[in-house]
Amino acid sequence: MSAEPEQRALVAARASGLIRAQAPLLVLLSGGADSICLLDVSVQLGARATALHVNYGLRAESAADEEHCRRLCARLGLELLVERVELPARGNLQAEAREARYSLAARHAAGDYAAGHTLSDQAETVLYRLATSPGRRALLGMSPRRGRLVRPLLGASRSDTRAWCRSRGLDWREDESNRDARFARARVREEILPVLRQIAPAAERTIADSSALLRDEAELLDGLVDSTLARLGGPAGVQRAELEHEPPALRRLVLRRMAETAAGASRSLSRAEADAVLELGRAGGSAGLDLGGGLRAVAEYGTLRFSLTPDEQETPEPVALALPGTARFGGWIVEARFGPGGEEELAAEALGRSAVVRAWRAGDRIRPPGLGGSKSLQDLFTDSKVPRALRRMLPVVEADGEIAWVAGVAVGERFRATSRTEHDAVVSLSARRALD
Repeated sequence: MSAEPEQRALVAARASGLIRAQAPLLVLLSGGADSICLLDVSVQLGARATALHVNYGLRAESAADEEHCRRLCARLGLELLVERVELPARGNLQAEAREARYSLAARHAAGDYAAGHTLSDQAETVLYRLATSPGRRALLGMSPRRGRLVRPLLGASRSDTRAWCRSRGLDWREDESNRDARFARARVREEILPVLRQIAPAAERTIADSSALLRDEAELLDGLVDSTLARLGGPAGVQRAELEHEPPALRRLVLRRMAETAAGASRSLSRAEADAVLELGRAGGSAGLDLGGGLRAVAEYGTLRFSLTPDEQETPEPVALALPGTARFGGWIVEARFGPGGEEELAAEALGRSAVVRAWRAGDRIRPPGLGGSKSLQDLFTDSKVPRALRRMLPVVEADGEIAWVAGVAVGERFRATSRTEHDAVVSLSARRALD
């Protein structure tokens, strides 16, 4: 990047295309240099920026961090929303805090909401995942956009955001927990990356740039997997003999997609596991292979498929979904936002202000558009070739006691947005796997 150090963050944010003039943007503001830089850069690029600070009360400095954010937004003439959250005493606090922060952002944001992740964070993420998660996905890092969550500063380093803040006279707060060696990410930051910088000063940028290139290439690969799987019969099962005609890498990716569909969540599949699955049934008849976590590969007279064993498949508990807002349902993130653009568009008036995300229940029925009556979800699943192991894991959105949407399967007639539905009376629903 040829710009002066104090301008690199602005150049990177502009080049991302994720900050649009006159568009609403809610910035997640911690009080650190990265989020302060993002907020100020958003203003410079003409966004209608507001800020959200989430105070977890976990550190002695939490109150001072909140006050710093208040003073900063007052100085910039921006609205600041403050939420105080009490996290559970046990579990992964960082993951719980992240889920709470994004859920609150989705609830408050009129449009996109932005996090101040930089290419330094990207490099740390790639290194950490490479050490803990086999497969190419570990190298993809964080996406610039995931639903309404955007990361405009992935092209700028942590030193770039600090240079911007200094040039603008903006003070920031330091979170000492970011250097706490008890956290794996902190060890990557404080111990591994400094050594890599000694070997190659541009190590962070090289890692982040490689991740961006691989992410572009992943879109091509994913499309190839989709078309190959459709040609071979779909995720419910493929003919082993036909799959063996495909290149080894494509065979492995197809099998992983089938495994993830059955598991209802992200699932790595090593080269050895893929080879072992292909060996199933080579002599004919039927055979099975346990892959852990209740996932099982099965060969039945030439057909390969995956399933979850019933005793390992726990049905997720129902969760409330605010409109707009997000909800975590098992291995899924369900998001509702006003306006078009989601996986399915529903009429806001029919949905009301809240809904419930739950699992399929025996006897559930829905009224698909144009059918002139209702149909059981079980029949819909059969017609759509949804694997049995996945059926009780799919998000079912219910409003006022009636099924409005089954993710990826059907929408209820009363809830469907039509060409006559006003633009601002549409709620877009999306369901994605909770992968990161």
